[in-house]
Order: sequence, then C-alpha cells, then structure tokens
Amino acid sequence: MTGTPDETPTNTFAPGGRRRHRKARVSHIGARRALVLAMAVPVASATLAGTSAFAADDGAPQARGVSVDDLAADDAQLVKNLDERLADARLGTDVSGVVLDADSDTALWDHNGSTALMPASNAKLVTATTALTLLGANHEFTTKVVYGEGTLTLVGGGDRTLTSEDVAELARTAADGLRAAGRTDVQVRVDDSLFADPSLAEGWNEGYYPTEVAPVRSLVVDGAAVQDTSIDAGKVFAKKLAAEGVTVTGEVARATAKQSDVPVAQHKSAPLSEVVKKMLKTSDNNIAETLLRMTAVELGEPGTFEAGTALVRQVLSSYGISLDNFEMHDGSGLSRADRIPAATLAQLLDAITESPALGSILEGLPVAGEAGASLGPEWGRFDDPNSQCAVGKVQAKTGTLTGAVALSGVTRTDDGDWRIFSFIENNSTAAPSDIKDALDGLAATVNGCWA
Repeated sequence: MTGTPDETPTNTFAPGGRRRHRKARVSHIGARRALVLAMAVPVASATLAGTSAFAADDGAPQARGVSVDDLAADDAQLVKNLDERLADARLGTDVSGVVLDADSDTALWDHNGSTALMPASNAKLVTATTALTLLGANHEFTTKVVYGEGTLTLVGGGDRTLTSEDVAELARTAADGLRAAGRTDVQVRVDDSLFADPSLAEGWNEGYYPTEVAPVRSLVVDGAAVQDTSIDAGKVFAKKLAAEGVTVTGEVARATAKQSDVPVAQHKSAPLSEVVKKMLKTSDNNIAETLLRMTAVELGEPGTFEAGTALVRQVLSSYGISLDNFEMHDGSGLSRADRIPAATLAQLLDAITESPALGSILEGLPVAGEAGASLGPEWGRFDDPNSQCAVGKVQAKTGTLTGAVALSGVTRTDDGDWRIFSFIENNSTAAPSDIKDALDGLAATVNGCWA
C-alpha cells in the first residue's frame, strides 16, 4: 500500500452552549438550508474560484490576527510556546497551523495558515457539515424491497450502516408477502442506480480499496470490504430469504427497479446526526463517501463526487468560510489531491461551535484518551509526558495518510477560555507515531496544560 489511511463516551463539550453574545449568526442556519433547497442550484454552476450562489455571512469568522504585544500574558506565552515547539524536527518544514480565540474569532496564532496542504481525514469535518446543513440532523436513509414479475429487488438508499439483521427483517417481511400471495420462489436483483460512476475518486491509491474504502455504491451490508458491495448485499438478502423458506432461483444480479414494482418492505437508518457521530468517532471513510453522494442525491443532483463537492463549496461559502486554496475530490480525505488550509478548518470549526444544528459534529469528535475513538490510547494518542495533561481536555478530528498528518479541534483552558485549533503537516520524514506525538503536544499547548 502506498498510503496509510486514517485511524479508524460522554462528550464534555456541549454544543451550542459555548457563547451567548453571538447567537444572531445561529439563526441564519435554517434560512440558509431552506435557500439551498429552494434554489436547487445546478452543480454545473459552481465555480472553481470559490464563488457561490449564497452570500457570505458577515458574522462568519474572519481570523483577524493581532500583535503579540496586544495579547494577554497567557496568550502571549501560548504564542511563544507554539513558535518554539513548531521547530520540532518531527514536524519537518511543511507544516501549518491556526489557533483562534473562540469568543472573539481572533487568530491568536497563524503559521502558514492559508497554505494548501493534504488534510487527510480532517476533510470529514467538511463532509459532515455539508450533509447536516442541507439534509438536517433527523434525515434518514431508506433501503427498500420491491416486487414485480417474480422478482424481489433490493433497492439501495445510501445507508452505509445497514446490517445483516436489518436485511433479515426485510427478508421476513418480503417472505410473508410472498406466502400471502401463494408464491414460494423468486429471483433476487439489486438496484444501486442511485449513485453514478465513477465509484473511485481522483487521488485514491489502488492500495486503499476495498479494505480502507470500498468502491462507492448505494447498497452495502455490514460495511463489507469488498469490490462489489451491492452484489454482496443481494447475496445476503437471498440467504435471509432462503432462511425464511423462500426458494431463490438463479444468480443475484443488477437491475433497475420499475415504477410498476410494488413496495413490500423498507428499513430506515438511524438519524443523520447519529450516522455523523459514528463516522467521526472512528473516522469511517465509507460513511463519509456515502454521505457526500447522498447529500447531492437528496437535493436532486447526480450521485457523483463532483456533485457532492460542488455542494460542499456552496455550503462553506454560505457560512462565510474561505475557499482560498481549497480543493476537494472526495468525502473522506483519502484523496491525495485534496487540499484544505488550516485556516479554513479553523473557521469551519468556529461555525460548527456556533450552530446547534451542527451539534452532532462536536458530539462525534473524539476526546483525547477516549477508548474506541481515533484519539484513544490504542492509537498511541496523548500518551507522552508532554500531552498526557490534555487527556479529556481536547476534542479533535484526526487525519493520517502517508505524508500527511492533521489534527483539528477545540479545547477549553483552565481559565474557561475556548480555543479552536488546526494543525496540518505534510512530507515529514519522521515516523507517523512521532508526528502524531508532536501534534498532540501542540494541542496540549493550546489547552495550556503543557506550559
């Protein structure tokens, strides 16, 4: 493999409750989403220059820098410490970072913050924000079974969390209907036409799939790491039907469901908010790619990478977030062609912390030292003398590819001040574990516990 994919509790960072004096911007979120849905802007109209059909929000973070001389003593010490620790040889020379004071949206520290770098899985923050903004936290994805002319067709609806137990329930309901109609045999087909080709993104290395990310299709069961998740799902469905006493004739194959087919069963996913939290906790590449496409599909656009990333640009612009040096080709950040500056990620996190509608992103961000999440001890995070002090105090999205490590999140100092940070390094020759230790140390510095 030529690239190392991203690492796969009670949340102490309450969404929507951080600041009181800038609530006016939150009220714009629902109107923004309604505007997007009403306009149904053609994807072709999105431009590479970062323009959008939506006016930038004047209240969005502008990352205004300040002179060190104007900073309070503790913030001036923070800047001094970051400058010194950025010289860590493990980070190399291709590193950027931004730290915002969350209350004033002031950039306390900015080192090459607008530089275009590979963000790795920090791109999932963008995907989650786009999906929640346009679809809403309560949105569900529906998998259906339809019947026609002796055939049951399993129709994919973009539910990347569908399990074999869910499919078994679909099979039971379908089998009951067949028996009621006096039929004991049936053919099985799968319809994954919701997503268009290509199923592989620009910038994905061949070694990534199907183990780290499967070719993107709208039908999958148990997160199967296989080349054709749709046919695999159809085989699971056929097996469950057989367990119900239904004879399945012939091989499972693809077919597009007809309008005349009769719906016989359906399964709805958990709400989008729960799907987003699962994606972020474990840095699930496949969920991210499905969410990118489903966001486009639900807005009447083609189920493609291009349609999804065009909506990403429009949503970021609607929050007033800079698209300078921004380039995104997938939803997971696995693409080695992706470029997102640290300044953009910091501004995005500021918007996320302002909006209750995006609260599930904060709830989904791993907490330093949290078992089972990508900042947990099993990944060797926040476990050295310089960063252990930040266990339980930092909440952030990880990102790791060969040649790219990123960490972006939020923390609260002992004085009660909220800080937003984003650190990205590319091309260091140090071991990935050493680079992560260095970035964890920077996050601990932002928290103030490593002074």
